[in-house]
Amino acid sequence: MAGNPNNVVFLTCDAFGVLPPLSRLTPEQAAYHFMSGYTAKVAGTEMGVTEPQATFSTCFGAPFMPRHPSIYADLLSKKIRENDAKCWLINTGWIAGGADASSRIKISWTRNLLNAAINGNLDNVVFVKDERFGFEIPTTCEGVPDHILQPRETWDDGTRYDNVANLLAQMFIENFQQYADGCSEEVIAAGPKPVV
Repeated sequence: MAGNPNNVVFLTCDAFGVLPPLSRLTPEQAAYHFMSGYTAKVAGTEMGVTEPQATFSTCFGAPFMPRHPSIYADLLSKKIRENDAKCWLINTGWIAGGADASSRIKISWTRNLLNAAINGNLDNVVFVKDERFGFEIPTTCEGVPDHILQPRETWDDGTRYDNVANLLAQMFIENFQQYADGCSEEVIAAGPKPVV
C-alpha cells in the first residue's frame, strides 16, 4: 500500500491564456478550484466550437458526483492539511494571448514545471501572489523562461490581458454561485476577484 501524496496536481487547459503555467494553491483554493473543475473547449475539439469556451465540470467529473461538491472538496482540503501536501494547478493551455492569438505552452516547459514542483525544486524559490486569482506563482524554474511564468508579461497588450483575465475571473464567480450555499466563507473567499 502506498503512503499519502506529497503533492496534489490539478490540470487545466486555459484557452484564454491568462492562467499561469503553474500555480501553488492553499487548501481553500484547492477546494475552490476542485469544485469549479475549470478547463476550456477549443475549436476543433468538439463540433460547433469555433472559439474558446470556458467549461466547468464539478470536481473535474460532474456526472459522478451525486452529493454536494463541498463534501468532496472539504475531504480533499482535510487530507491536504493532514498530510501537509502541496497543491498545484498546472495550465497546459495557451499563453501570450490565448488560443486565438498564440500557441500552447511547450510540453517541455510543462514537464519541467511539474517535475520541479513534485521533486521539491521550487521549495526555496520566491513566489508572487496573483492579485486577481490569489494563488502563488513561482518567479523562476529551471528549464522555463522566467517571463512565461507571469502570464501578463507574455501578452503584447497588458490592458487586453487585464480585460480577458477579469472576464475569466467573473466566469469563475458566476459558476461558483451554484455551490455557495454549501461552502465555507474561507472557500468562497479563495476564489478569483476581478481587478479594476
